[in-house]
Formats: sequence, structure tokens, C-alpha cells
Amino acid sequence: MQLCFPSASLELGVTRVMGILNVTPDSFSDGGLYASHDAALRRALEMVEEGADIIDVGGESTRPGATPLGTAEEIDRVVPVIEAICRLTSVPVSVDTSKPEVMRAGAAAGASMLNDVRALGVEGAVEVAAELNLPVCLMHMQGEPRTMQAEPHYADVVAEVLNYLQERIAVCVAAGIKTSNIVIDPGFGFGKTLEHNLALFSSLDEFVGTGQPLLIGVSRKSMILKLLNDESCDRVIGSVTLALAAARKGAHIVRVHDVRQTVDALRIEAAVAGF
Repeated sequence: MQLCFPSASLELGVTRVMGILNVTPDSFSDGGLYASHDAALRRALEMVEEGADIIDVGGESTRPGATPLGTAEEIDRVVPVIEAICRLTSVPVSVDTSKPEVMRAGAAAGASMLNDVRALGVEGAVEVAAELNLPVCLMHMQGEPRTMQAEPHYADVVAEVLNYLQERIAVCVAAGIKTSNIVIDPGFGFGKTLEHNLALFSSLDEFVGTGQPLLIGVSRKSMILKLLNDESCDRVIGSVTLALAAARKGAHIVRVHDVRQTVDALRIEAAVAGF
């Protein structure tokens, strides 16, 4: 299994690391740290040095309670950063957005992948994604960021999330997007309680069983604090532990803030498994 980008391909026989680069003032973990162009570029190059296989650039926060951002402002945030990263490194860049206009602008700036928390559900997004012919990650989210954690409810969270993603895959394929270009993400923490997240985690084999590359994003999320019952705990350790557990369950890509620590853990795991 592999992801084919415009100028390269990425084999998915081992778990790959997607580094998170939020060029926002209000993301839940690193908001404001990389809002300036220079800081964002430094962090991107640092993640490449640390072993990131993909850099995911996002200009709009989707944390619980987040306020929507205008299209022009989002483009202004992400395009210069994407252009600079693509100029200085060959590591593929993903643009994290739900807006068709930002997808198009990101691709024109050099982005090789689309990462959409709304699974191309915004009007025009599926058509633009098909036109761009780039790999795309479809994520499940119940509700919208502003209200998604108010009272999330499912009769069967695993079945409902899986069915939703399969339906979105079908919509994408009908629009002309190649099945080989589609990655899926259950959307941990996006309209889900801790119990929902744990149920999804325990059933990752069902998502792997779809035959689509599986991306898991649990980095620094509040489920770590809840699992440890400690609001002051170090989220890095929890994040790396969950990323490693996801890899063991078959995740093809883990989306993380802490690239070096995750890469090191995966390398050690691979080395030990080889004996």
C-alpha cells in the first residue's frame, strides 16, 4: 500500500509520521507558537529533521469551541508557509482545511495532500479534490467544532463512524477521486466522549479492514488527561504511547505534535520486533 503524491510516493508498509504545524493563534495545544511565518518555517524544517514523513499545515483551529475563520484569512496564513516548506524540502506537505478555495490555493502553493475534518462535506469540496487529484484524508466529526463536544451521542459509535466514512468514500469515488487516493480518520475527540474514543481505539482493526490507509490523530488530546485523571500530566508521554498503540493496531499514519519522540518510539518498536 502506498500514497502517491505528484512528485513522490510514500510506502505504507510501516507506520508513517505526519507532523502537525498549526499556523494559528488559537489551536488547543500549540496555538500562537507558529503563527509567524519564520516560526512556522523553523518548526517545519525541525520536524523534517526529526523524521516527519508529511507536514500537515493548518490555518484554522478546529478545537472544541473554535470560531470559524474567513477563507481569505486562512489562505493568507497557509499559502506562504506551504510555499516556503516546498521550496526548502522535498517532504510532502498536506493542507488541513475544509474549504475548496483553500484546497485549491494550497495545492497551487505546492501541497501534495488534502486533510479535511469535514470529509469533503463542504459544498464544492469533492469536486475540487477530484480536480486536484491529490491524496485526501476523510475524517469523521459529529457536529461542528463550536458545539461538537456539548453532548455527543451514538447508538453504536464504531458502526456509525465506519458507515459514515464508507459513505464518504463512495461519494468521493462517484465524483472521480481514485480509491487509492483516499485515507480515512475516525476523528478522535471530534464529537466523541472518552468512552467513544476508547471504543473506536479498540476497534481499529475494523477501519484497517476497509482496505484504505488509516490515519490516527490522538496527539495531546484531552483523552490523555481523562485516562490519567490528571489535568497537569505531561501529554507528550500519553501521545507517544497512543501513537505506538495505534501503530500496533495497524494505523498507517499517525498525526502528531511531538515528531522526534514518536519517530524514536516507532523505530525502537520496529527494532525490538525484528528480534
